[in-house]
Amino acid sequence: MTIADNLHTVMGRISAAAEGAGRAPLAVTLVVVTKTIDVERIREAVAAGAAILGENRVQEAKEKIEHLGPLAPWHLIGHLQSNKAKYAVNLFDLIHSVDSIELAREIDRQAAKIGKVQDVLVEVNIAGEKAKHGADRDAVLSLVREVAQLRNMAIKGLMTMPPFSDSPEDSRPYFRHLRELSDRVAQEQIPGVSMHELSMGMSGDYEVAIEEGATMVRVGTAIFGERTK
Repeated sequence: MTIADNLHTVMGRISAAAEGAGRAPLAVTLVVVTKTIDVERIREAVAAGAAILGENRVQEAKEKIEHLGPLAPWHLIGHLQSNKAKYAVNLFDLIHSVDSIELAREIDRQAAKIGKVQDVLVEVNIAGEKAKHGADRDAVLSLVREVAQLRNMAIKGLMTMPPFSDSPEDSRPYFRHLRELSDRVAQEQIPGVSMHELSMGMSGDYEVAIEEGATMVRVGTAIFGERTK
């Protein structure tokens, strides 16, 4: 199977999952995850229809963007350290991983320097795992309220990564919790805050995520194959 074959298979399964859940296929955006993938294979994916690219690390994205140019919009889907915010605001259309007010303030400061309003998602540690980044779900509303005061950031929704499991169904309750949390935040009608995006679901569980309301799924392995360690 080629990258194009895999990509078209994933896109077909996204459409089928959306339709099965009574949703429009176009309501779900595929973020093609390029972590560790070389630039020629990324070009191949874009030629086959990959419209948005996602990277976990700022430095890796920077090197690829320098090679590829403005091939497609890029999203940062991995953890962002505050000292990399000045690069992130120049590289990414959407940052999925804001998890503290300290990080948000630094992104805001760096975005202001270049006259940009940076679109972001708030990352939620939905299962409270100690080894994972993300805001505690009980603290999300207060974090959103604080971030909403910053002039050079715009919250577009929430992101999460459920605990790893070989069974996609194990992820379902966590996806449902994130959707319910998004609904609660939306009910507060905080000025400048949108809850239109739910970034959840990866290669192993994106169909379940779509059934539970995902608007963005982050898929790499199902398109490029298993990564070399």
